[in-house]
Amino acid sequence: MSATQKIIEAIKTSLHEGRKVNVDLREASTLTGSGAGVGGRTYFDDAFAALRFANPFRMGALQIKAPNMSAVQFVAKTGNALDQADPWGYTFTPNAGTPGTATNTWQLPTRVLSAQLPIRTAALDDINGLQEELMQDLTLEFSQAEAASMALNNDQAGSVTTTTGATAGLRGLSMYDGSTSAAAFGTSGNAITDGIHTILQVVTNATSPTYAQIVAMGDALPAQYWNMPTTAWHMTPKYIKGLRTLADDQGLPKFLELGERDGGAVGSIFGAPVIINPYLDDLYPVYLANWNRFMQIADVEEMTIQAFEQTAPGFITLWCEKRMASTVRDPFAGVRGVD
Repeated sequence: MSATQKIIEAIKTSLHEGRKVNVDLREASTLTGSGAGVGGRTYFDDAFAALRFANPFRMGALQIKAPNMSAVQFVAKTGNALDQADPWGYTFTPNAGTPGTATNTWQLPTRVLSAQLPIRTAALDDINGLQEELMQDLTLEFSQAEAASMALNNDQAGSVTTTTGATAGLRGLSMYDGSTSAAAFGTSGNAITDGIHTILQVVTNATSPTYAQIVAMGDALPAQYWNMPTTAWHMTPKYIKGLRTLADDQGLPKFLELGERDGGAVGSIFGAPVIINPYLDDLYPVYLANWNRFMQIADVEEMTIQAFEQTAPGFITLWCEKRMASTVRDPFAGVRGVD
């Protein structure tokens, strides 16, 4: 029945029965061909965005909440409480021996990530699932930015490259001092130059690591951290690719995973899981750490999102903010490879 016929029949029914009649004027094509505008109506799928790589440091690092704080102070107990010369027996002699008990403190200001996102009001109404996808993608975009800053940023000097924050960003792992002999706490105090610890490191190759280098990194991590649940490797994709090419004299992969025939995944090494971390660079392409003790993230508050409807006619502007601080907590709990 055509649209005109439907209207006429509805009028007749309304006059005869004295009631309101709803008229469905939608028409379905009777054609059976294919192509745009032929064979039916258009279906609008939900909006989506390409998946982003979330912050892998949050998989194991210690995370705390510090609401409404402009700075976070970290305190570590150092030294020994026992009399190292003669700790046995009931005799207590004040000031005997060299226990050397002390504390090491450092303070970091909280840093802020912010974004503004203007959206046409009509687009939110017309596109299915757009608002939910915008929120999810923006959350992952924030996660990307914080991960890059935690890995690479130098908070001691300004830079023409501000993508990781420079003096307004987090204290990245790559800016900590390195030593091939021993780890150490940094200077103690409240200045921005305090708390730059020394991380134990092992020489490796960013793209072509050797089995001996991996063994050396495993040996460098103190034994007390190996049995902890968050002990894991963080590696760049290129470093993992180099490990996959390592083979023995028979051509079999050296890192053959239990239950896998090809051993290509490198899902774990020496019992510790391997986590892909694309935010690391070629200078320090691999870390082995007990992450719950090695790294700490302080989130000032949850991510704040607020909508402003009167910024421009026909637009809604989303304003987003996230504040945090991050630090190496225990420099003895991790080692890194240096190219």
